[in-house]
Amino acid sequence: MTLANRITTGRMGLSLIIFVLIISKTLWAEIGAIILLSLASISDWIDGEIARRTHTTTPFGAIADPFADKILVMAVFLAFASLRELAVPIWAVFLILLRELTISTLRVLAALHGEVMKAEQTGKIKTFIQMTSAFIILALLIMRLLAKKGPLPASLAWTPHLARPAAWWLTVATAFFTLISGVVYLYNHRSLLRKSWSELGH
Repeated sequence: MTLANRITTGRMGLSLIIFVLIISKTLWAEIGAIILLSLASISDWIDGEIARRTHTTTPFGAIADPFADKILVMAVFLAFASLRELAVPIWAVFLILLRELTISTLRVLAALHGEVMKAEQTGKIKTFIQMTSAFIILALLIMRLLAKKGPLPASLAWTPHLARPAAWWLTVATAFFTLISGVVYLYNHRSLLRKSWSELGH
C-alpha cells in the first residue's frame, strides 16, 4: 500500500474516533475532536499531494480518497444530530447522507465502466462548506461547554447562546449546497447513467 493510501485509510479511522469524541459531550473530548478534525482535513490535502508528486496514484486511492471524505462528513454531522443541545435537523443530515451515498454509487458505476470520476469544482466547494460548518459548530459547542465551567470573557459571552441556532442554520445551508453539488454531478455524468441503465436492460 502506498503512503498516500495509508493516509487515506488513516482518515477513515480518525472519523470513528472523532464521532465517539463528539458524542462524549465533555469539554476535553470536544477539544480532542476539533484537533483530530483539523488533522483529518489536512490529511485530505496531503495524501493527494503525495500521490501526485510521487506518481503513485492508484485506482484504490481514486475511489477511497473521496469515500474517506464522505465518511468523515457523515461521522461529524451524525454526531451533531445526536446532541440534543444542538438541535441539528435530522432531515438535513439525511439529505447530506443521501447525496454522498448517491455520488459514491455513481463513482462505483464509473469504475465498473473503467472510468475514474475526478473531483469537480462544485464538489470541492461543497467539501469546503461542509468542513467549515463542522468546525464552526464544533467550536461553538466547545464555547458552550466552557461557559458551564465558568464565565467567559465579555467578548466571548455571546458565543454559547449562538451554538443552537447556528448549528441549525449551518446544517441546513450545508445540506442545500451539498444537494446542488449532487445535482451538478448527476447532470454532468448523465451519459454514464444512461449507459448503465441501457446495459442493465439487456
